[in-house]
Amino acid sequence: MEINSRNLPDKGRTTYEVAGQSITLSYDIVRNTLVKGNGKVSDAEIVAFITLCKYNKLNPFLNEAYLIKFGDSPAQLVVGQETYFKRADACQNYDGIQSGIIISRNGQVIDVEGCFFDSKNEILLGGWAKVYRSDRKYPHVQRLSLSEYDKKQSIWNDKKATMICKIAKVHALREAFPAQLGAMYTEYEMPQQQPELRVEEEIKEEANKQIIDLDKESGEVVFAKTEEVQQSQIPF
Repeated sequence: MEINSRNLPDKGRTTYEVAGQSITLSYDIVRNTLVKGNGKVSDAEIVAFITLCKYNKLNPFLNEAYLIKFGDSPAQLVVGQETYFKRADACQNYDGIQSGIIISRNGQVIDVEGCFFDSKNEILLGGWAKVYRSDRKYPHVQRLSLSEYDKKQSIWNDKKATMICKIAKVHALREAFPAQLGAMYTEYEMPQQQPELRVEEEIKEEANKQIIDLDKESGEVVFAKTEEVQQSQIPF
C-alpha cells in the first residue's frame, strides 16, 4: 500500500516495504489516520510508532500495529496478535504450537487443550502454551495466571479462557523468537489506561477486513471496512 503524500507535509516522512508493498508514514499520516482514542499524540510518540513499524516491518493500515492515546496518558504502541503468528510461521525453524487453559477440577490443577471448561464445576486458573522449534531440544513453555491479566472489563468479562490462552501463546512465541518478536507487545498485555478503551477481539481476528475506532461523542466502538477507511481517510 503506497500512500501518495504529495499534498501532505513531509515532516517525519518514512517509506519502507512490507511483503512487497511500499508503506509511507509521516507525522500527519499517523496523527490523522492511525491514532485510536481521543488523546493528542506528541511528535515523540509518533516517532516511536513509526520506528516500531519500520524496524519490525509492520503495516499499520492492516492493523498489524496501532497507536492508542487517551487524554494525557502515555500513548500505547500495540502490535496485532496475528502478526506474531505470521512472523513465527515465516521462520523456517517454527515447528508448531500447543495451547490451552489451566483449570481446577475436584481440587486438582489440570492443563486442558483449547479453551473449553465447565464453568459450573471447574475453576479457570490460567493459560499455557508450548512453542516448538526444530532446532531446539525442548519447547518454549509459558504458564500464566489469570489473576495477573484479567482486567475485569470489556472482552475479559465474556471470554476469560480465550483471552488468557491468547496471551500465553503470545508470550511463548516471543520467547521462542526473540529476534523477530522481542520488542513487540499486544494490547492485552498493556495496562488498561481508561475504562472507555474497548478495542475488542475483532481487531485481531478481522485485521485484514476491518479497522476499529472509538466514536468520540458516543464512546461506542465503530467498525468500518478497510477499503472504506482507506478511501475516506488516507489520501492517494
